[in-house]
Order: sequence, then C-alpha cells, then structure tokens
Amino acid sequence: MKKFRMLFCAVLTALVLCFASCTESTKRTIKDFSSDWNGGLERTAVLYDYNGDTIKTWSGKFDIRDSGSDNQIFFDLNGKRVWIQGGIFIAEEK
Repeated sequence: MKKFRMLFCAVLTALVLCFASCTESTKRTIKDFSSDWNGGLERTAVLYDYNGDTIKTWSGKFDIRDSGSDNQIFFDLNGKRVWIQGGIFIAEEK
C-alpha cells in the first residue's frame, strides 16, 4: 500500500506539472526566467516620435526594464546603456 501511495503521488505530481506548463502564464514565467539567466532575448526595438516617424532602431540580445510610472525604459546593448524617456517604444521578440 505504501508503494502504491508513493507511485500515485509521483504520477499526480507529474500530471500537475505537465498541465501547469501548458498555460500561457506559465510559458511567460519560463520565458522571463530564461531571459534573466541568459542575458535577455533576441529583440528588435524601435523608438518612434509621436508623429509615427522612426527615431532609432536597436537589434540584439538584451533585457528591457521600465521604471514603472515614470515612463522611462532602459536596457544595455553592446556595453552601452540606453535610457529612453518619452516617445513610443515598441520591442519585438524573436
């Protein structure tokens, strides 16, 4: 009976982990964790002015951080820190 109980718990745990990893929330969490440990994701980031004209484009592997309510975004790319305040910033992950 004890072996059956241990086997049942192991199978139940495996099923819960399998189903949990299928949710979009879990996939985002795994991607965030991977980005933190691997130095960011391959991205293309574009900064637009308020008229829709491109100001600058960045491509490479980097992690984007925002300051929350201050509307400031920063990231490190090729040894340089890029700090953006204002404008429209769009980042596309590859």
